[in-house]
Amino acid sequence: MDNMNTSKSSALERIFSTLQKPFDKSVLDAYLKLKAKFDIAYYSSEYDGAGIAFGKFVEVIIRLVQLEVKGAFTPFGTSISDLSKECRDIIETKGSSASESVRVIIPRSLVFLYTLRNKRGIGHVGGDVDANRVDIKTATQIADWVICELIRIYHHTSLEAAQDIVNGLTEKEIPEVWEIDGKKRILKNGLSSKDKTLLLLYSEVSSFALVEDLYEWIEYSNISLYRQRVLSPLHESRYIEFNKKEDIAFISPLGINYIEALIRTKKATP
Repeated sequence: MDNMNTSKSSALERIFSTLQKPFDKSVLDAYLKLKAKFDIAYYSSEYDGAGIAFGKFVEVIIRLVQLEVKGAFTPFGTSISDLSKECRDIIETKGSSASESVRVIIPRSLVFLYTLRNKRGIGHVGGDVDANRVDIKTATQIADWVICELIRIYHHTSLEAAQDIVNGLTEKEIPEVWEIDGKKRILKNGLSSKDKTLLLLYSEVSSFALVEDLYEWIEYSNISLYRQRVLSPLHESRYIEFNKKEDIAFISPLGINYIEALIRTKKATP
């Protein structure tokens, strides 16, 4: 969970701590592992770990749904041979006091997630289409939605507030970047202007920033020279996408791989 904000994950720990054991721990654990494996898969195209994490997430959530709707769940270690059938049984269960989301919508989303994982070769041999980033991102967004729904239901909050909590988990804590009075500053000495720019873009949740902000944050001498000597070479090397018309810059997957290696090793210059 390299990029997980542990202080914000504690908020989810409190929310899910009210669930019956073992779900008070297993739901969040499965989700955080899925998010960590997504980061690796999305930027390295190594999908096996993500596929395993998606499968385990489904196995945990379907058991939680069983408990909520049926009052009992399939013990961990005992396989659910036909997940689609089990989800249909849950949907058709009569007399349950569980919300429609838990009883109907979440089971259907789990079927789609499990089918996507199996039929796209995400950690599973035999998919009719090779796994790709769109599949991985779609699967992760489904998992995000499921967790948001559970937060909404068990924390008695709005879906928007639940989404804010989930979004907070992916904010990157980077000791080298200090945010103060609406500005960002690089605290590590010895970095090139290119490295500083990539680090600042990496620290942005949206992965893009105004060129004017970047120029001011690294305190470059001249904004025209900054565009010419820093942004244009980074664009040409595909570390960023420099949109000259809008005067904004986006960090690319290649730039993310580079800057994460820089954070780990504290060296290298593009």
